[in-house]
Amino acid sequence: MSSFRGCLTWCAVVYVRTSGCAWRHLPSTFGTSPATVHRRFTAWTEAGLWRRHHRGVLDELGARGEDD
Repeated sequence: MSSFRGCLTWCAVVYVRTSGCAWRHLPSTFGTSPATVHRRFTAWTEAGLWRRHHRGVLDELGARGEDD
């Protein structure tokens, strides 16, 4: 997967997860199919990516003293 395509997929996943949009209603402007985005989300979830990302954000905020 090219880094550009990966970025679009990442943005599509974040859009679905933060907007409440159903996977099947993902706007075509993301340039990838809802099925592909959902497969990547599932793979990233199984690989622990979201947990690591969340931990990294919390660690960064803590280092800045902004973790309240």
